Amino acid sequence: MTERRIRDDFVVAASPSDCFRIWTTEAGIRSFFAPECTVELREDGPFEMYFLLDAEPGLRGGEGNRILAFQEPTMLSFSWNHPPQLDQIRNQRTHVILRFRAQDTEHTRVTFEQNGWGDGDQWDRAFEYFTRAWLEQVLPSFRALFETNAE
Repeated sequence: MTERRIRDDFVVAASPSDCFRIWTTEAGIRSFFAPECTVELREDGPFEMYFLLDAEPGLRGGEGNRILAFQEPTMLSFSWNHPPQLDQIRNQRTHVILRFRAQDTEHTRVTFEQNGWGDGDQWDRAFEYFTRAWLEQVLPSFRALFETNAE
């Protein structure tokens, strides 16, 4: 069986440093990803996204996620949990890695991958959920930051 992965690859009109900064600072995250967050760029630092601000702690979104590795300004890796409604796998983590490679002096190729998926109904539902969330919402919002700035 082939390992399931969510992947995307695109080019933005920004430097690798700009892309890295947006993904690794709270102001950057709030500009495209989540209304609130806790991000500390350090080994095993928190990388938490809060989407349901009125919910009880533990049910607000991407809580408990950690930075696994980083290499400024070209790579960020973090753990990622599942939505509260998928209670059997909520606290099991997948792995996300972003790479930022200079395409030329004004453009960066961004590569996104999420892997580490299990098998079964809740894992299948999580994979479908995050395929839509990353590819139809989060990553297009990130790309739009640079389209707006380029106009």
